[in-house]
Amino acid sequence: MIPTKVFFTKGIGVHKDKLASFEASLRMAGIEKYNIVSVSSILPTGCKTLSRDEGLNLLKPGQIVYSILAKNQTDEPNRLISAAIGLAIPKGGESYGYLSEHSAFGETAKRSGDYAEDLAATMLATTLGIVFDPETAWDERRQIYRASGRIFKTTHMCQSAKGNKDGLWTTVIAAAILII
Repeated sequence: MIPTKVFFTKGIGVHKDKLASFEASLRMAGIEKYNIVSVSSILPTGCKTLSRDEGLNLLKPGQIVYSILAKNQTDEPNRLISAAIGLAIPKGGESYGYLSEHSAFGETAKRSGDYAEDLAATMLATTLGIVFDPETAWDERRQIYRASGRIFKTTHMCQSAKGNKDGLWTTVIAAAILII
């Protein structure tokens, strides 16, 4: 059972109940109809990236789907929350890639997304034996990774939001949905 396709999605939900807020974020992301099983961070070799609409068209309500899911929730008014998925794919398609999940308080979407992308790229770089200084800033490491000629693509998907001003539960999610 190896996934052959992946798509990315994100959402925000707001509700007085924490669980209903999560459900609303799944609904916004378009994945509320599925039984979601969280898995770890390996993107199988040759896995094709689809658009959200293409991926959703391949799924049926009630289906079990595997996901790398990042989630964050707050009921604190105006508290900044984020959830991000990072992706790193090796060049040549002969090896697996990495997906990472990251959630944070007080981080902008850009910072949280860059962090998730950095996590995925760093995991891939260590697997490929690329030498780098982990204390180097992400933008510099990104150039080192690309210059190695072994990492083809890095990217991220991030959702951020401020907590509802009235103290309702606010949930953000970002997900990579794997399709078998």
